[in-house]
Amino acid sequence: MKILVLNSGSSSLKYKLFSMHNEKPLLSGHVDGIGLDRCSAKIITSDKAEERKAPVKDHVDAVMLALKSLREKKVIRDYTEINAVGHRVVHGGEHYSEPVLIDDKVIRTIRELFDLAPLHNPHNLAGILACKKMLPRTPQVAVFDTAFHQTLLPEAYLYALPYELYEKHRIRRYGFHGTSHKYVSEQATRLLGKKESKIITCHLGNGASITAVKNNKSVDTSMGFTPLEGLIMGTRTGSIDPAIPLYLARHKSYKINDLDDLFNKKSGLLGISGLTRDVRDLHRASLKGDRRARLALRMFARRAAFYIGGYIALLGGLDALVFTAGIGEGAWFIRRDICRYLEPLGIIIDDKLNKKNQIIISKPNSKIKVYVIPTDEELQIARETKEVVETIRDSKN
Repeated sequence: MKILVLNSGSSSLKYKLFSMHNEKPLLSGHVDGIGLDRCSAKIITSDKAEERKAPVKDHVDAVMLALKSLREKKVIRDYTEINAVGHRVVHGGEHYSEPVLIDDKVIRTIRELFDLAPLHNPHNLAGILACKKMLPRTPQVAVFDTAFHQTLLPEAYLYALPYELYEKHRIRRYGFHGTSHKYVSEQATRLLGKKESKIITCHLGNGASITAVKNNKSVDTSMGFTPLEGLIMGTRTGSIDPAIPLYLARHKSYKINDLDDLFNKKSGLLGISGLTRDVRDLHRASLKGDRRARLALRMFARRAAFYIGGYIALLGGLDALVFTAGIGEGAWFIRRDICRYLEPLGIIIDDKLNKKNQIIISKPNSKIKVYVIPTDEELQIARETKEVVETIRDSKN
């Protein structure tokens, strides 16, 4: 079985074709700058990578380019070899706790959720509609970022607002990065070799979130109604006093769009440091004595440790702490700073293993295992897509 996985962004399309008998990628690609003069396509096969300019005006063009690249690189001879297409869809609301075969009802629901994920769902849907046009007979599956967190209990997902705001407008914690948290928590469970487990997964990248996972189910997560809540991120504030936007609007003449831009694009590591959102550059600057760069890194680590400590309490203990995504996998100094806060809770890491980004970075005498597990959201989407398609096929036989 061959499954194509698509991740459609506002001006980009990431795609990967998997051969599911061994779960190996046959080809991956990234179309960046859709609709812009600078648009380019990067295509990676098992033996080489190439990048070229690509005059792509919309997502239909981008999907067409992706499909053509599969034939050009001879990983397929005909489009009928693609058995299914799995789509990353950011927001499924309360409608979906599992991946689902895409039909007209699913498309309507994704469109109805535009208001909850205006930066993501419209572009996710564009990729779906493009595939529907190009591959009309190929089953498509939506895998939702929010689905993994639908196991949260009301005391975890509700806000202390008038209850009718939840009843009328579904204002609640939804959580995000669910596909990544699910993948790495399952990997950690295998490493632990335990049927029952208490795991905290830290997806740390430009967008960052932490999830408490008990027996492979999400019980709490740091992102909320939107991906703005929780940890300090590359350009996002994370959790702040909700009176701050009210103060800025009432007394400093900030408009709604100004606040949106401020909290999502100008804050976080970038806003604190005044330099960059990239932790590697911040680390180099801090070593040269830049106080605000070091402050940004300290604030990031402190906030992460705060959530981890709280989640250990909610879980009633911890078997494993997992770091993943760009910062989590590659920034040893961030992991070190976070784990230093957690030493009183029994977490002891090996500095040499940590600097080498090894899978297990905790010392043998650490009460809690600490893992660095590369995330693979595309593979997780491919697995879930395969499961949906096979279930439907079996039900017809």
